[in-house]
Amino acid sequence: MTISTPVQTATRTSAPPAAARRITITDPRDGAEVGSVPVADDEEVRAALAAARTALPAWRATPPAARGLALRDAAHALAAREHELAELNTRETGRPYDEALAGVRAGIDTFLQYSELGPVHRGRSLRGAPTAADYTRAEPRGVAVLVTPWNDPVAVAAGLLGAALVSGNTVVHKPSERCPHLGALLGQIIAPAFPAHVVQTVLGDAQTGQALVGSPGVDVVAHVGSTASGRRIAEAVARTGAHLVRENGGNDALVVDEDVDHVWAAEQAALGAFANTGQICTSVERVFVHRAIAEAFLEAMVAQARDRNERRLLGPLVDERMRTAVHDQVAASLRAGARALVGGEVPEGPGSYYPATVLVDCTPDMPVMTEETFGPVAPVVVVDSFEEGLALAAADRYGLAATVLTGSLAHAHAAVDTLPVGTVKVNAVFGGAPGGSAQPRGDSGSGFGYGPELLDEMTTVKVVHLEAARTA
Repeated sequence: MTISTPVQTATRTSAPPAAARRITITDPRDGAEVGSVPVADDEEVRAALAAARTALPAWRATPPAARGLALRDAAHALAAREHELAELNTRETGRPYDEALAGVRAGIDTFLQYSELGPVHRGRSLRGAPTAADYTRAEPRGVAVLVTPWNDPVAVAAGLLGAALVSGNTVVHKPSERCPHLGALLGQIIAPAFPAHVVQTVLGDAQTGQALVGSPGVDVVAHVGSTASGRRIAEAVARTGAHLVRENGGNDALVVDEDVDHVWAAEQAALGAFANTGQICTSVERVFVHRAIAEAFLEAMVAQARDRNERRLLGPLVDERMRTAVHDQVAASLRAGARALVGGEVPEGPGSYYPATVLVDCTPDMPVMTEETFGPVAPVVVVDSFEEGLALAAADRYGLAATVLTGSLAHAHAAVDTLPVGTVKVNAVFGGAPGGSAQPRGDSGSGFGYGPELLDEMTTVKVVHLEAARTA
C-alpha cells in the first residue's frame, strides 16, 4: 500500500499568501518554541478533497474485513511510536506525560475496536412477500471531513478516523491548530496502512476548517470542539447538505445530595473539575450542593484544591489565550459577587498555569455558571433541596452530561428522567461501560460522536427489494 502524503491547509479569504503564514506553537509549560508549520493555500485544500474523491471508489469496494485489517495495521503502527506521540502531546498542549500516553493508548484501543466492529456492522432482513427478498445495507457516505480538538487529540481523532475509515469512507482530517505537529505525526504514522489518499491530514486554523467543511462534494462532517466552532460549522454544512455529527462544549452540572459522605463528594467534585486542568468536555463546570452538608463539603473541596496547588499536580492550560479566557470569566464572576475560597489569581512565572479554584456565593447568571469555562474552576451554589439543585442543573443551554451524587434511588431516577443531557452519571463523575454512546443536546451538538453507533453516522442505509423476473 502506498503512503498518502499529509497535505497542509489553506485559508479562503483575503489572508496573506500561504508562504507568509505559519502556525507557531510554544510549550505551555515554559514558553519555549516547539516549532511552526506552514498553512497551505486553497488549491491544496481543493486538491486534498479531490484526491479523497478519486480514492473513494476503490476503498468503498474494499471488503469490510480488509478495511478492518488496514485499521489494525494502523493501530500497531501507533503503538510502535506511542511514546513519541505522547511526548509531542505534552510539548504542544502541556498535558502531563502519563495522561498523554494514556490518551494515545486509548486511541490505539479505539482503532482495534473499530477494526472488529466495522466488518460486523450489518444491515437487516425485512419481512416481505415470501417470493421476494427484502433487506437493508449500510453504505459509506463518501468523503468525510473530520475536525478534531487538542485536549485529547489522539484518542478523539482515533474514534472519528476509525469509524469513518472502516466504514469505507475516505478521510480528510484537520487536527487542532493548537497541536499541529502532533496531528501531522499522527497522519504520517497511519497513512501507510491505507491506499494512497484514503486518509490525508490537513493543517490550518479556523478559516481552514471552514474552507474544508463548507466545500461542495463533502459527504459527512464530524467535529469535536467548542460550541462556537460547531455553530459555524453547522451553518456551513447547512448550505452543502453534508451529514453533520458534532460533539461540542459542555457546562456539566454536579448535584450533591444531603445523604452522601462529604469527603467522598468533594473528591468526586475535585476530580471532575480539575482533571486535565479542567480541559475536558465533560468536566464538572457547576456544583449544586445541599445546604445540610455544604459547609463540610466546601472545607473538603478547598483542601482538595490546595493540595493540587501546593503539590503542583496540575499541568498548564493549553496556552495564554486559554488562560486569559478562563481568568476573565473568574474575574467577572468575582466582580459580580462570587468569592474565591482558593485560587482565582494568575500565578507568576513562565507557562500558562492556573490554580485549582473554588468559588462560592455564585449565582446562575455569572459567567462561570452560564459559559463553559474549560479550566480548573469549581463554582459552587448552595441549595435547600435536591429538587432545587436538579432544577438549576437542568436550566442550561448546553446538554452534554451531568452527574448526581445521592444515596436515594428515587433521586437517581428523577435525575435520569429530568436532566436534558446526553449522559447522566450517578455516583461517579467519570466512567462507564464499553460501548456506551450518547447524543448531546442543545448547544452541545447532535449525533453519536463515539461508540458503535458512530458507524451508523458514517454510513447511510439503502433498502433493497429483490424478486424474480417474469421470463419468457
